[in-house]
Amino acid sequence: MVTHTGQHSSMRLCLSTDTFLPEVNGVTTVLAQMRDGLRERGHEVMVLAPAYGTLLPDESGVHRLAAVPAPGYPQVRLSWPWGRGLGSVLNGFAPQLLHVITEGPLGLFGRRYARRHGVPLVSSFHTDFPRYAAHYLGRFAVAPTRAYLRWFHNAASVTQTPSELTRDELIAAGIPRAMVWGRGVDTASFRPQRRSEERRAAMGVSGDRALVLHVGRLAVEKDVDTLVAAFVLARQRLGDQAVFCVAGDGPRAAWVRSALPWTRHLGFLDRSALADLYADADLFVIPSRTETCGLVALEALASGVPVIGSDKGGVRENLRQGITGMIVPAGSAAGFAEAIEQLVLDGEQRGAMHEAARAFAVGRDWARELEQLESVYLRLCATSSAVVAPRIWPTTTSVR
Repeated sequence: MVTHTGQHSSMRLCLSTDTFLPEVNGVTTVLAQMRDGLRERGHEVMVLAPAYGTLLPDESGVHRLAAVPAPGYPQVRLSWPWGRGLGSVLNGFAPQLLHVITEGPLGLFGRRYARRHGVPLVSSFHTDFPRYAAHYLGRFAVAPTRAYLRWFHNAASVTQTPSELTRDELIAAGIPRAMVWGRGVDTASFRPQRRSEERRAAMGVSGDRALVLHVGRLAVEKDVDTLVAAFVLARQRLGDQAVFCVAGDGPRAAWVRSALPWTRHLGFLDRSALADLYADADLFVIPSRTETCGLVALEALASGVPVIGSDKGGVRENLRQGITGMIVPAGSAAGFAEAIEQLVLDGEQRGAMHEAARAFAVGRDWARELEQLESVYLRLCATSSAVVAPRIWPTTTSVR
């Protein structure tokens, strides 16, 4: 039953995820914004999440499960939720709606609980797992991965994904209730006013020199090969007219550092330091073609930084060619290098893009996203009509 407090309906909401703070990535950033925004609107929110390191007493509203690093990718944590304990926790909370954020063990648990208890179910599609499967396992793994995702998400009344491109791909793959949601950005934290000439000078950026930045997980699926090759070519052309910087970590971090010894490598940064770094930059480069949104690109735009991005994936939906940044053919190191060179040498064009980038990001402020999310939740709780899919594991023949 949905109760009312003031002008809003108060709901008990459970968010089930296989990744959460203190791990920082696009999914955890969106999830933290969801949790905090829904609480501010008067809703009770429980988060089911893996523990990182020692299993400590939980923070308010977060139920942690012991987890181990995934083989070959220790940044990903795997929990074992099957058993009576977690079900009792959820029974005590009595959620009126369950939102599964990821498709791993905790997401599977949330999906099963919602179906068994007749609780409305919402799912999220943040990660392009079929393309990841192709990178790590080979093309043979793509069809089974798509079949699993179709089975997983078709139990939900709504599947939310942050780009129109990904939504259309999900619908074509047999997930018809996909909708665009989750492409907001925190424009209060990420803003041009954080820029510091003192910090820039400490990085060697002075006079007419430009700071060229990349932020992200350093992994094969993020096209780090293209990033490295583009930075090498751009430096050959620009010499000391640009300073290059990479912030992030991941399976290929050591290789990136060795391939770009003249680049400033900052590793993992907390949100405040990251917001400062964006504001200090002059250009942001993101070659990845597997993004469903590319939150880092939105954060750069909110900081007034033009973005050079790939023409594949969700990043391109946040770019306006020649206005907020530049769009380059995916995988073209030469194309990225040429775009970097053009914008480093044309300070006037960068200045115009600076204004347009910030204006675009303000239109993607989180307040609008949260209002839409709350509306979807309220509608589903009011009808209490979760979609029930057949309990049959899918074949791969009907999924393209």
